[in-house]
Amino acid sequence: MVKQIINIVCIPILYNILEEIKDNLSFKVVNFTNEDECLKSINDNKIDKKNFFIITAIHKKDFFFKNNFNIKNIFFLLKHNSEQNFDSNCNIFKYPVDIYNLIEKINIQLIKQKYNFQSKIKIKNYSLDLNSRTISKNSKNLKLTEREMDIILFLNNSEKPQKINVLQNQVWRYSSELETHTVETHIYRLRKKINDNFKDNNFIISSDTGYFIIK
Repeated sequence: MVKQIINIVCIPILYNILEEIKDNLSFKVVNFTNEDECLKSINDNKIDKKNFFIITAIHKKDFFFKNNFNIKNIFFLLKHNSEQNFDSNCNIFKYPVDIYNLIEKINIQLIKQKYNFQSKIKIKNYSLDLNSRTISKNSKNLKLTEREMDIILFLNNSEKPQKINVLQNQVWRYSSELETHTVETHIYRLRKKINDNFKDNNFIISSDTGYFIIK
């Protein structure tokens, strides 16, 4: 299976760390010393910029905005104590960050990116339509919010139950201002919607070890 590619732009220390452990990664890492080199590589190989995954520094954001990259596929590194403003739609890694936590976040984004190439996926005995954001079973359909879709995709690709703080950091990207009860409320409402429509209280399981979807 061909590995997806993470392009590191102008962050050599991150590339060096990931290159050291590349045999244990689910993705391939490519290094660019500057943003023009990255852009030239894409243009020369006619790579679709909408399906191109990049990690770069926050001060490089204007370059990628100007060149019409799909901002959802770019992660910007931002120091915890930085007061720099950024678009609320940006994906932000606040650092310093534990490298394994960073890798986990990268993997989550790759999972989402992979699903973007599909219109429908199977989850248990349900069909999840990523274009219309609906989940279906036995001719019944339920409309989902984008956040509810993210929760389902994340839990479906998790090998173990996930606690609130993990969902808070991963599905909601990173927000220190987000209260845990906000996450709990979203999960509760999603489980209730599914139970009300499909009479299934076990689609998302809640346990002491966290939330999970049985494969």
